[in-house]
Amino acid sequence: MNDLAITALLIGALFLILGSGVWIGLTLSGVAWIGMQLFSSRPAGDAMAVTIWGSASSWTLTALPLFVWMGEILFRTRLSQDMFRGLAPWMQALPGRLLHVNVAGCAIFAAVSGSSAATCATIGKMSLPELRTRGYPEGISIGSLAGAGTLGLLIPPSIIMIVYGVSAEVSIAQLFIAGVLPGILLAGLFSGYLMFWAWRNPSLVPPADARLSFAAKLHESRHLLPVIGLIVAVLGSIYTGIATATEAAAIGVLGALLISAAQGSLTWAAFKESLLGGTRLYCMIALILAGAAFLTLSMGYIGLPRHLAEWIATLGLTQWQLLLVLMLFYVLLGCFLDGISMVVLTMGVILPTIQKAGIDPLWFGIFVVLVVEMAQITPPVGFNLFVLQGMTKKEIGWIARVTLPFFFLMIAAVVLIWLFPGIVTALPERMRG
Repeated sequence: MNDLAITALLIGALFLILGSGVWIGLTLSGVAWIGMQLFSSRPAGDAMAVTIWGSASSWTLTALPLFVWMGEILFRTRLSQDMFRGLAPWMQALPGRLLHVNVAGCAIFAAVSGSSAATCATIGKMSLPELRTRGYPEGISIGSLAGAGTLGLLIPPSIIMIVYGVSAEVSIAQLFIAGVLPGILLAGLFSGYLMFWAWRNPSLVPPADARLSFAAKLHESRHLLPVIGLIVAVLGSIYTGIATATEAAAIGVLGALLISAAQGSLTWAAFKESLLGGTRLYCMIALILAGAAFLTLSMGYIGLPRHLAEWIATLGLTQWQLLLVLMLFYVLLGCFLDGISMVVLTMGVILPTIQKAGIDPLWFGIFVVLVVEMAQITPPVGFNLFVLQGMTKKEIGWIARVTLPFFFLMIAAVVLIWLFPGIVTALPERMRG
């Protein structure tokens, strides 16, 4: 059987098992077992046991449950309300006014969350009722939140960066630092669009609240101190080389517990809920990673990644053509799978290809995060769309439509990091130097 027939068989098995309602992690393991049993001489059972144990016992992966738990703790504090109070006075002078709280709030919370859905839900609970009360149009309020919520994946610490780093054997600390400038760039593009929208639709922007003096604005900004302190502790410890990503995650959990205690939200019930919530989410991710590790091994024994890389090389694609094809591929894949599944499912096949094309795996990691962000707002399985549908009770098609301008801004961000790769690589190079 040739490679095309094997690929078609395995993809068919993947969607058949997924469609029957089996968990993604078990589906990946099942497809890997089928591939290895039918098309390899290596015993599938032995390979599965060794691979799953190896992926589950990875020290690098230790950062993941800690960052997940940190986000769960903060989700149960009043951090988002405090952020609105601290940010709102500074946004009144900008065209679009309080709409920028969505972008700034998501960018700040992303730096202590690591999850796109958690960022979208937490800031949405705070900003949407406030914006509705003040008379801001629902379309731009919800659209900007859906777009800005994706910053949870790009601005470190990011769960998906940890997953990519483990899958691609790239330094997680380097990936975190590499995501800082692209995250600021994307937040700037979102805010720039909101200013353009306000300039085109001045009648839809409610009047500003009562003006505050500079001293009064600074006084309100005190509400931002806890989250800024946590960001400095987590990212500063990595950037200065004091801590590894795992150690920084432990610092983040400790900081989140201290913030929660200071705000009076650290009850035994809240602590238990955050621990159980983090455990459930991590177990889901770990099962997917274990299945993907076995699938990657199976594909390696069959030889599909090597043959695919060789086939793509024969097409004579330039780097930008290859990246364009991969961007379309990931956006299409995002219509059916969540971001973590997309990364772990494809890395075994894609990495040899991009290495052969001479693309830096560190830069490619940020590229992947950006295109996975696009998938977060692509129907029918855009996670941010689901989150907002649950919060607003709007049709998912309507939410996708008002989010479309922010999808195009993400494409613009991909083009910019391609034209100016230093946006991604400058800080990691400085860190190494």
